[in-house]
Amino acid sequence: MNLRSVRDADVAGKKILVRVDCNVELNESRDVKEKYKVAAAHHTVEYLLSCGAKVALATHLGRPDGKPNDSFSVRYIADDVERILARKVRFVESCLGDSVGLALKELAEGEVLLLENVRFFPGDESNDAEFSRALAAPFDIFVNDAFSVCHRDQGSVTGVTKFLPSFAGLHLLDEVRHLTDARERPARPAVAIIGGAKIETKLPIIRMFEEKYDRVLVAGKVACEAQDEHVLFSDKVLLPEDYAPERQDIGRKTLLRFREEILKAKTAVWNGPLGKFENPEYAAGTNMTLESIIESGAFSIVGGGETIIALEEAGAFQKISFVSTGGGAMLEFLSGEPLPGLLALEIEAR
Repeated sequence: MNLRSVRDADVAGKKILVRVDCNVELNESRDVKEKYKVAAAHHTVEYLLSCGAKVALATHLGRPDGKPNDSFSVRYIADDVERILARKVRFVESCLGDSVGLALKELAEGEVLLLENVRFFPGDESNDAEFSRALAAPFDIFVNDAFSVCHRDQGSVTGVTKFLPSFAGLHLLDEVRHLTDARERPARPAVAIIGGAKIETKLPIIRMFEEKYDRVLVAGKVACEAQDEHVLFSDKVLLPEDYAPERQDIGRKTLLRFREEILKAKTAVWNGPLGKFENPEYAAGTNMTLESIIESGAFSIVGGGETIIALEEAGAFQKISFVSTGGGAMLEFLSGEPLPGLLALEIEAR
């Protein structure tokens, strides 16, 4: 996939709208738990600032149902975004209108704007043209650095590209490159580990890996659902042989079998925890998976919100080859589905 890169854009002195993904889980103190999703924008932000651009970040947070809701205000994560990006961040109380233009005019060198939740407007999720036009109005260029929302055909992802020259951010380009390699050119043996829930969401990706990889290890609720619904797979797909109480984690026999397969891998792709890992009683499968991937020395790609939290809690980010910000977007890309956010940035073949 050939995308227009931000490095090919004339950004010097320009006002740049950057779509990021700060839709993060917060702890009880409203501190960001998924710091990696915020940090993913760091290289793009630094590149733009080094070119003398003015940068404003647009994101969604939670599900405010298309109207202002203080519980989902981006203001509550502004301090964390500032610490993670290591740049002064100025919060703007809207993502549309004169307040954005004024904030851009007053923006000091090296500062970054953080716009209010784009989903405070129904036009974002409905991809309303007037919303997209208003979002684009104060800016010269749009940069999408939020791979995790590229499977959404929404105003702040695809709609704005109709009104501004649009480019892929540096992290988004990395995501596409690594996931393309994992899908098309994996080193072998190639092993996929699929956990989490929703068999209807995970089944297409299991089928893709079943066709292209050497082993597919399926656990979590998705495995329970597959077994309960009597879904049939080839011998490449391993489902749990035993479980912890109430099927909250895989059992010891399955844990050892999965570990044996992971340790053989030259490529390992992991999406979704293997059990209710937030409870230490049911974290053995998830912890074993992480430890075995690291021990295998395989080229490893890990993605999905809960999986990223497991990595953060283990302090294991530096031991994984590439961490994807995408959950659903990662699965759809790997299964071969076209992602609207990427199609909007694709260079047309001549």
